[in-house]
Amino acid sequence: MEQPHAPVREPGGLAGHLDGFVRAVREAGIPVGISQAVDAAEILTAVDLLDREQLRHGLAAVLLQRAAQRPTYDVLFDLWWPLGDRPAPDDGDDEAGEAGQPTLDVPDDAALAELMRAQLLELLTDGDPEALRRFARDAVDQLGQGQPTPSGQSYFSYRVMRALSPDTLVAQLLAGLLGDAERGGLAEQVARQTVRDRLAAFRTAVEAEVRRRTAAEKGRDRVAKNAVRPLADQVDFLRAQSADLAELRRSVAPLARRLAVRLSARRRLGREGRLDFRKTVRASLGTGGVPVVTHHRPRKVHKPELVVLCDVSGSVAGFSHFTLMLTQALREHFTGVRAFAFVDSTDEVTRFFTPGVDVADAIARMGREAQVVGFDGHSDYGTAFEVFADRWASAVGPKTSLLVLGDGRTNYRQPGVPVLAGLVGKARSAHWLNPEPRRLWGSGDSAAERYGEVIDMVECRNAAQLADFVTTL
Repeated sequence: MEQPHAPVREPGGLAGHLDGFVRAVREAGIPVGISQAVDAAEILTAVDLLDREQLRHGLAAVLLQRAAQRPTYDVLFDLWWPLGDRPAPDDGDDEAGEAGQPTLDVPDDAALAELMRAQLLELLTDGDPEALRRFARDAVDQLGQGQPTPSGQSYFSYRVMRALSPDTLVAQLLAGLLGDAERGGLAEQVARQTVRDRLAAFRTAVEAEVRRRTAAEKGRDRVAKNAVRPLADQVDFLRAQSADLAELRRSVAPLARRLAVRLSARRRLGREGRLDFRKTVRASLGTGGVPVVTHHRPRKVHKPELVVLCDVSGSVAGFSHFTLMLTQALREHFTGVRAFAFVDSTDEVTRFFTPGVDVADAIARMGREAQVVGFDGHSDYGTAFEVFADRWASAVGPKTSLLVLGDGRTNYRQPGVPVLAGLVGKARSAHWLNPEPRRLWGSGDSAAERYGEVIDMVECRNAAQLADFVTTL
């Protein structure tokens, strides 16, 4: 069991401290309602407050809805419920240093790092998570200090990792875990995964300790703003990294299902259908010929058609990657999904997104084979719309939902608003998802406001806003 966390000294005691923690979780983008906050207070009466991990998991059970929220939650938990100081040794050994002071009598930093490196190898081989966390605290204290500043002592995780170089211990760790076992088989694969997990756990412990010390110097709120990464569904598409896109892939399928239902024709039964005269007359015989109950024919159930026009220029690379993933998922819910990509020309890219294909491979192939650049490779919405209207005019009809994806920046070229208006007029419904903030529409070479006069223009900077669009559609 971990040592007790640091005592709470905030106004309102434990209840006030919990309220501050719940508020920080909510500000980080994790939705926490009043009922969940009440449940969190109940958790404090149900768990052992001296068992920090039990408290962590108990609060997570009532505050979180999705696994993707857990990394953000863990960072905040470590800031609000930090690990307390270690108790003094039971044997009363006076040679042991005070908490936070080096306990190894060595001549210089290099020798200290070498001794601690040997100790780290033993701990990683043993795999005791509690001992590894205690060692991480010592390592930060003895190896992570930077130059003192007027605001206090600074600590850096990179100094610890550079001094100990744990990644260079992999060969020795594998030898210790495998022993005399034969190399190259399942045992080695398991051992390598174990080594990766333990190294990641040590790195996480070091970073958590650095955050704890920094929070003690500069305040939790300030550290939380810099340490907590946005949730995947709140990362701007235009700034998304490869790791963010990997997380976003998991949100594509449910969004595609909801979007398909919203864009599809209404499937209400009963009074929405045509009157079934024969059934109505037959039913009226039981009420003296008065048609008290009317019967209607149900509407025909069908999947709608969808046409996607997607800007794939470099300025919206992250957004186009996500929207093409969405297009691939939508193909399961629409009878006729046709995808068109453009930069300064337009080409149909439906052939690259066949069922079961890897989206990354499809996008790479599209970049090589699709004819989306006609002149200089800079966005030209007007020309792209004209090429689409000339070559694929029949793609948009009264049963078609048109979805345009792009930032609407034309590089000061003709925006082609009349052509877009003609396409919108032919479609059953039309929407434009714009990854730029609304305040930037119309600035510089943006024609978003002009496009917004002929099509429903929606700000869609992240997956959360896309979910809101689907909900309110």
